[in-house]
Amino acid sequence: MVQIKTPEQIAKMREAGLVVAAIHAATREAAVPGATTRDLDEVARKVIADHGAKSNFLGYGGFPATICTSVNEVVVHGIPDEKTVLKDGDIISIDCGAIVDGWHGDAAYTAFVGTGHAPELIELSRVTEESMWAGIAAMKLGNRLVDISKAIETYIKRQPRPAVGDHSLGRYGIIEDYGGHGIGTEMHMDPHLLNYVSRKRGKGPKLVPGLCLAIEPMVSLGTPRTEVLEDDWTVVTTDGTWSSHWEHSIALTEEGPLVLTAVDGGRAKLAELGVTAAPDPLA
Repeated sequence: MVQIKTPEQIAKMREAGLVVAAIHAATREAAVPGATTRDLDEVARKVIADHGAKSNFLGYGGFPATICTSVNEVVVHGIPDEKTVLKDGDIISIDCGAIVDGWHGDAAYTAFVGTGHAPELIELSRVTEESMWAGIAAMKLGNRLVDISKAIETYIKRQPRPAVGDHSLGRYGIIEDYGGHGIGTEMHMDPHLLNYVSRKRGKGPKLVPGLCLAIEPMVSLGTPRTEVLEDDWTVVTTDGTWSSHWEHSIALTEEGPLVLTAVDGGRAKLAELGVTAAPDPLA
């Protein structure tokens, strides 16, 4: 069953989303050369505590931390620890969430550690983030779930092939085994949202007011395939290519989409794409 939210419940999810946005801001500032991924987890714990919220990652299925810290070839679900020290030139995807009065927020971003990043890494993150926004812009009344998947996939496939110098690295790999999801009174709910179109999955449900989704493309510089390491959490690309992960939680309302985990509700970016964001219920 797909959970449909009332305007009052969406307002609560907006509160949770703003806590997630605060975690993003704090961890982005702390993601510097020499910091450990455990340091970033401690930053996130403090932000959650300062806002009187709860973590929805800590303890989820036994996960031992407040955020996921996925460095370089790690796609998702990297576990913060004291051994992983960030280095100049690394990229890190930080995925985190928060609960306010039983309602969940969930979002991720990719950050550049230090300076001197290769152009193909900067482009990888840009393509992944922009594909997320293409998916958000497709979250319109009357569309179906597959329209979001198609928008994400189409954006990625239309980009020039990643290259180093004059040598093409091939196509971007749209990670196959992980995708977006419904969100509300739980972090992961129906429907599951692929980042590509699958004929086997059909068109999916219609997009109606009160539907809330976490849209989260994950893209690599090579393969779309992944494997899970011995810790039963850390997901890496099978060919060792680096990857990027971007995510926002979005509520669809009668007045359009509201990006719950963006500080401005997604207003500025959606305007660039010709979409009017719904009014912020907390404004």
